[in-house]
Amino acid sequence: MRRREFIRLFSSTVVAWPLTARAQQAAMLFIGFLNSGSPKAFQSLAAAFRQGLSESGYVEGQKLAIEYRWADGDYEKLPGLATELVDRRVSVILANGVPAVVAAKAATATIPIVFTSGGNPVELGLVSSLNQPGGNVTGVSFLTNELGGKRLELLRELVPAAASVGVFANPTRPSSQFEVKNAQQAAHALGVSLIVLNVSTEAEIETAFNELSHQRIAALLVGTDPFFFARRDQIVTLANRLRVATMYPFREYVVAGGLISYAPSIAEVYRQAGTYVAKILKGSKPADLPILQPTKFELVINLKTAKALGLTVSNQMQLLADEVIE
Repeated sequence: MRRREFIRLFSSTVVAWPLTARAQQAAMLFIGFLNSGSPKAFQSLAAAFRQGLSESGYVEGQKLAIEYRWADGDYEKLPGLATELVDRRVSVILANGVPAVVAAKAATATIPIVFTSGGNPVELGLVSSLNQPGGNVTGVSFLTNELGGKRLELLRELVPAAASVGVFANPTRPSSQFEVKNAQQAAHALGVSLIVLNVSTEAEIETAFNELSHQRIAALLVGTDPFFFARRDQIVTLANRLRVATMYPFREYVVAGGLISYAPSIAEVYRQAGTYVAKILKGSKPADLPILQPTKFELVINLKTAKALGLTVSNQMQLLADEVIE
């Protein structure tokens, strides 16, 4: 090849490459993933979200990029992380947990937001109604904040002598007050004294368990806060070590060695959120997508843990359970 022809060919390639790169980048869809917890703790749930996307034809890495932002339990980081996603001009933001939803909604009134949350989105002021959310926010509410009564009943069945029950609540979480209120109403109906323990740091988890031990409280409800979920191994270990019969909000705690849980499948909630994000990418408006709510709740019991705690799980309760870990 002659030198002049080579230079001309090289020059045309240099010009074409950035044009091609820009075209490929323009074709790429970007969505935001804003989570109150940590990548390790929420790895399986992020996978469930991606599954929902893929079922609708959107696969990460194939004309779809996910911008992950993790607060690692520090909710004060969320407003800044939400602003980063807005600046990245993502097409949709998935916000996991009430603090993340609040931060995302404060950061943008135009970018669609899909949430996963245990709180009532109407009570929290996130949407106008469940059927017609309005604005740029919709999502999946898994109603765990409203299950306090049933969860307390099941815990009392395992520990009938428990006159007092502790409850972990994170005061930095906007919906914590509703969760505590629901549990208090249930406790009053059952004639149980509820001891609220405010926990928002790892050190306070240790302190709270020491307080339970000091007051000889042998039963505990753990709230639905993402902070607790991210530290489920620590909580389960301390509960078992101090022989505190604990009702957890999600199956993942019981798989990690916890005693019992009653809630919807949180993995299914994340999968549904993925399908909603896909609908928005295809042109649906958040205002027209009603808030999804679970129709099935799962009871999971760890018999090995129950035996170690000296508890008897009746045959009736075992038959009621959706999953029994032995």
